[in-house]
Amino acid sequence: MFKKVLIANRGEIALRIIRACRELGLRTVAVHSEVDAEALHVRFADEAVCIGPAVSRLSYLNIPAIVSAAEITGADAIHPGYGFLSENAEFAEVCKRCKITFIGPSPAAMRAWGDKVTARTNAKKFDFPMLPGTGVLRDPEHARAEADRIGYPIILKASGGGGGRGMKIVRESEAVGNAYSAASSEALAGFKNPDVYLERYVEKPRHIEFQVIADQHGNAACVGERECSVQRRHQKVLEEAPAMSLSEPLRQKMYGLVAQAARETGYTSLGTMEFLMDDSGQLYFMEMNTRVQVEHPVTEMVTGLDLVAEQILIAAGARLALPAKITARGHSIECRINAEDPVTFAPSPGRITEYHPPGGAGVRVDSGVYGGWRVPPSYDSLLAKVIVHAPTRRQAIARMKRALEEFICTGIKTNIALHLKILQSPQYISGDVSTRFLEQLLDG
Repeated sequence: MFKKVLIANRGEIALRIIRACRELGLRTVAVHSEVDAEALHVRFADEAVCIGPAVSRLSYLNIPAIVSAAEITGADAIHPGYGFLSENAEFAEVCKRCKITFIGPSPAAMRAWGDKVTARTNAKKFDFPMLPGTGVLRDPEHARAEADRIGYPIILKASGGGGGRGMKIVRESEAVGNAYSAASSEALAGFKNPDVYLERYVEKPRHIEFQVIADQHGNAACVGERECSVQRRHQKVLEEAPAMSLSEPLRQKMYGLVAQAARETGYTSLGTMEFLMDDSGQLYFMEMNTRVQVEHPVTEMVTGLDLVAEQILIAAGARLALPAKITARGHSIECRINAEDPVTFAPSPGRITEYHPPGGAGVRVDSGVYGGWRVPPSYDSLLAKVIVHAPTRRQAIARMKRALEEFICTGIKTNIALHLKILQSPQYISGDVSTRFLEQLLDG
């Protein structure tokens, strides 16, 4: 086992990793930018190192500074969390050359599954259902020819990233050229990779993802799935587990396929395979995220697993020690609480004057903020994740409403009101959601 883990991240995920390390008896090192000097992850870690100014590329994306911090403090492992460098194969390789364990998949596995075009090729080998699509497109003319062949509507996607950047929906041939140029430019700016591909667009899909975990000894398991259909501009807003739209035979079939794909491609660590589901209930492989997910707590709540601790143990060479059969107990919902206007969605940085997170039976709050702290404008607006667990989905919705109604966070604007609107929607309560649900709710 490691002696000391450096967390190459900030906010709630840095705290989440610190907590897992403490329970495993590991010392921790926080890295932080100048603007994050008073952040909670800095206070709670055993040691802290400032790695640069507020600008991410000079701090949390600064590989030499992070590796130097690990060497100075004697950290023998680095956990990247999510975002920032978590899916950067070059970072994982640098860690390996410096004899520091990267807590995540190997650089080769990261490249094989992290690039969306390569991931589609991998998925085909295991008979995952796929939407008609392409490899990397050469130019606008190539894109138009392929779109005409596949049929409209189509969606252009960045090969090297996600989160909505580099994604363009096209409904007619004349619009392909401009959409290709825009998507490629966004991909280059966001991921330093201009490559884009296209696939047929599903109008109102559900977004279902499967949590896989695999060790270095050939053992792999799918430990649950999540429904992530409540989104705004391809960014998840609310997630839940289990997915109410899956039949039990389809669930077990997908668990087997996902575990097999991870095992036979030599994947280790946590990973999430994401799928779209159309109106007929057919799943289509979309991508794989080679890291811990923001929404991992809902899987933890229904399975009783500590996924971050398992990820650390796997990186240290441990074998998976999971129950023979993992079944979801009850239902869990997660709401992402952001520092943003609930109507315009404009970011709302500033000082938090009062902060009182909810509590009580079945309520968990993962957060990196406190009263008096100033939310910087330099990073993602996520303040906290409120996660609830209850015996049934209806009870989980009622528990989440209660929790959000007692959540106090003043001095800045938050999207708590938006979440309450979602939870009170008859369409959401009935489970009739798609990735267009939130758009339709707000338009109405």
